Amino acid sequence: MAVNKAKTAVIVLLVAGSAMCLWVGAALVSALAATGWSVSILVGQYMTAIGMVKPLHTLVDYYTHIKGIEYLLCVAFFVAFPVFYKFINKTPSKATRAVRK
Repeated sequence: MAVNKAKTAVIVLLVAGSAMCLWVGAALVSALAATGWSVSILVGQYMTAIGMVKPLHTLVDYYTHIKGIEYLLCVAFFVAFPVFYKFINKTPSKATRAVRK
C-alpha cells in the first residue's frame, strides 16, 4: 500500500515537473523569437524589467551610477589589500625553511 502511494507520488511529481519544464521552454523560445533570437537583448530586457539595470537619461544619472560602483570597488580593495598583505608577509613555517636549505 505504501509502495503504491510512493510510486503515485513520484509519477505525479514527474508529470508536474515535465509540464513546468515544457512551459518554461515554451516561454523562453517565445521570448527569444520576440527579440529576434538575440539572447543579449532578452537578458537586457529582463534585467531592466526586474530593476537590476535602470536606464540612464542624464549625465547626473550616469555619474551617480559610476560613483556608486567606484565606492563598491574601494570597499572591496580596503578589505582585500590587508588580507593580501598579510598573506605575502607571513613568515615561512619550519618545514618550508628546511626544504629551502
